[in-house]
Amino acid sequence: MNSFTVRAARWSARHPWRAILGWLVFVVLCLGIGSVVGVNSAKTADYRVGEAGRAEAMAAEGHLERLSTEQVLISARSGTLDRPAAEAAAKDLTARMRRLPDVAGVAEPLLSENHDILMVEVSIKGEERDADAKVDALVAQTRAVQKAHPRLLLQETGSPSTSKGVDDQRDSDLALSEKITLPVTLLTLLLVFGSLTMAAVPLLLALSSIAAAVGLSMVTSHLSPDTGVGTNVILMIGLAVGVDYTLFYLKREREERARSGGRLGSEALVELAAATSGRAVVVSGLAVVASTATLYLASDVIFSSLATGTIVVVLVAVASSLTALPALLVLLGKRAERRAARRAERGKPVRRRDGDGGGRIWGALLRPASRHPLATLCVSVLALLALVTPLAGLKITEMSRDTHSREIPAMRVYDRLNEAFPEQRVTHQVVVRADAARSGEVTAALRKLTELTDADQLFAGASRIRTSADHRTSTLELKVPHLGNSDEAYDSLDHLRDDYLPATLGRIDGAEYGVSGDVARYTDYPAHQNSKLPLVLGALLLVTFAMTVYAFRSVVLGLIGVVLNLLSAAAALGLLVLVFQGTWAEGLLDFHSTGSIGSRVPLFLFVILFGLSMDYQVFVVSRIREAVLAGVPTRQAVLDGIRRSASVVTSAAVVMTTVFTSFVFLHIIEMKQIGFVLAAAVLLDAFVVRIMILPSAMLLLGEASWWPSLGVRRAARTPDHAAPKLPVVDVR
Repeated sequence: MNSFTVRAARWSARHPWRAILGWLVFVVLCLGIGSVVGVNSAKTADYRVGEAGRAEAMAAEGHLERLSTEQVLISARSGTLDRPAAEAAAKDLTARMRRLPDVAGVAEPLLSENHDILMVEVSIKGEERDADAKVDALVAQTRAVQKAHPRLLLQETGSPSTSKGVDDQRDSDLALSEKITLPVTLLTLLLVFGSLTMAAVPLLLALSSIAAAVGLSMVTSHLSPDTGVGTNVILMIGLAVGVDYTLFYLKREREERARSGGRLGSEALVELAAATSGRAVVVSGLAVVASTATLYLASDVIFSSLATGTIVVVLVAVASSLTALPALLVLLGKRAERRAARRAERGKPVRRRDGDGGGRIWGALLRPASRHPLATLCVSVLALLALVTPLAGLKITEMSRDTHSREIPAMRVYDRLNEAFPEQRVTHQVVVRADAARSGEVTAALRKLTELTDADQLFAGASRIRTSADHRTSTLELKVPHLGNSDEAYDSLDHLRDDYLPATLGRIDGAEYGVSGDVARYTDYPAHQNSKLPLVLGALLLVTFAMTVYAFRSVVLGLIGVVLNLLSAAAALGLLVLVFQGTWAEGLLDFHSTGSIGSRVPLFLFVILFGLSMDYQVFVVSRIREAVLAGVPTRQAVLDGIRRSASVVTSAAVVMTTVFTSFVFLHIIEMKQIGFVLAAAVLLDAFVVRIMILPSAMLLLGEASWWPSLGVRRAARTPDHAAPKLPVVDVR
C-alpha cells in the first residue's frame, strides 16, 4: 500500500483542490506552450521511401524536382465551346497567375481532343507539402476570371486543391464524429453509474487529457514531425483510453465503498482503488505505450506521427487518473457522505449500491466457460478462425488520390480532367545521376528510352529532357493514359523499371537511376512497409509478452496473451477484408470499394489492438490474481474475477466501440477502415476473448496458469478463504 500509485492518490486525496487546480494548470500550460512553439509539419523529404524516394531525392539535389500543379478547365456552360472567348479567358488567367509570387510558371493552354475544354496548367513554387497552403490565391484568381467571363465555366483541380479539400472534409467529419461520440459515451456512462455527475467525470477527464495531449503533441512534433494525422489519433485513442482508465478506477472505488459498508472514509477508499485499479491503469498505460512505440521501427513518418500522438495522449490519460481523478473522487465521496449523514439524521435509510459487479447476465455469459470449458474454448477459437479465413484474399494497396470522396469539388473536376485529357492521368519521372563527363551518354540513353516507350501502348508520350546546371542529374517525364490505381498504370511502371531502364540507363557505368511519381509511390510504400513488418510484429510480440510476464509474473499468461491478441486481431482483419474488399456493404457503410485494404491499416490495427487489449487483460487478470494471492482457489478466482470485472470491461468496450465506430462515418476510406476494424476488434476481444476464451483456458490450466509465480504458489499452499480481506489502510 505504499506504491507510487498509492502515494500519488494519497496526496491528491488529502489535497483535492490543489490536485485539481494543478491538473487544470498543467492542461493550460500544455496548450499555451504548444501554441507558442507551433507545429513542425513533415516535409516532402520525410515521406520518401524506396526507389521513388531515392529518385525524388536525386531530382531535388539537382533542383529538378517536380512542382505541384493546378489545372484550370475552361468550358462552355452549355453547348459547344466558344474558342475565341475561351482563349481570351485563358490569356486573362495566365496573366493573373504569373503575377502571383508563389507561381513558378504557367503552361500554354491545351485543347482537349473533342475541342470542348481548354486546360491551363499552373506550377507552384516550393515544397510539395506546402502547396495546399498557397492554393487559395490561385483559386481566387480563377474565380476572378470566372466573374469576368460569366458565359464560360472555369473549374480548378490539382493535388494542392484536392489536399486542401480532403483536410476541410476531415475537419468536418471529425466534428460530426464528436457530435456522435460524446452524447453516446455520456449515455453509456450514465447507464453504468446511474448518476449524471459520476458519468460526467470520465468524459471531462478524457476531454481535458485530449486538450493537454494536443498541446504536448505540438511540442513533440519538433522531435517527430507531424503529418496531419496526430490530432485524429489523439481524439480517437484519447477518448477511448481516457474514459476506460477512469471507468476502471471509479468502478473499483464504488465497489470498495459498498464492501466497506461505511467503515472507511473517502481517502481510504481512494487509496484502495489506487492500490488495485490504479496499478492496473499504470501497467495498461505502459503496455499501450510500449506496444505503440514499435511503430517507430517501421521507419515511416506517418507511423511515427501516429505513435507519437498515441503515446502522448495515453501518458496524459494515465497522469490524470493518478492525480485529478483521486481528488475528484474524494470531493464527490465526501459530498455523498454528507448526504448520507443528513438522511440518517432525518431517520431515512441510507441507499447503498451493490459493488459486487456480478449479476445474472454475467453469470449466464460465464456459464458455458464454467461448465464446459473445453467445448467453449474450442467453439470460440473455431469461430474466430472462421473470421480469419478471408485474410487469404487480403490485398493491400496505398490509397491514392483516386480513392478520395467525390463530395470534394476538386475531385469532380479531377474526373473531368482525366476524361478530357487522358494523357494527363499519370506521369512517371525518370531520374538519373552520373558523372558530368557522361552527360552525353545519359541524354542518348534517355532518348533511346523515349523511343522504347513510344512503341508501347501503355505510354502516351514524353517530355523534354532536363539536365541540372552541373550536368550530373537529368530527368525525363513519361505520360501514361490510365488512372493511377489501374492495372495498366502499374504495368507501365513494371515495364519501365524491369525492362526499359536496364536496357538503356543500366548500360552506363556508375549511373544511378530510378522512377518517381504517384504510381511509383503507391508501389514502393507498401513494399517498404512489408519489409518492415516482420521487425515490427516481432518487437510487438516480444513487448506484449514481456509486459504480461512483468504484470503477472507468469510465462504461461504471457504466451496466452500473445496468442489471444494475435487471434482477435487476425479475426478483426479478416472481417475487414470481408466487408471492405467486396461491394455488398457499400450502401450500408457509405463507401466505394477499392477492392483492397489501405496499406497502413493492418499494422496500425495490430499495434494499437495489442496495446488496448492489455487494458482488458491487465484489469481482468489482476482481479483474478488478487483473489488467488488472498488464498482463493484458481477456479473460483477466475469465475469471481471475471464476473466482477465483466460489467466494467464490457462498458469500456462499448465506449471504445462508439468512439471507433464514429470514424466509419468519415469520408476518407482508410479512416473508415481503421474505425471499423478497431471497433470490431474491441468487441471481439471484450465479448469473445475475455468472457469465453480466457476463462476457459485458465479453468483448464488451473494453477499452471500462474507458472512460475512464486507468490501464487505460496498462496495456493495457504488455507482457502471465502473472499479477500480488506487491506489495512493508514488514513492519518
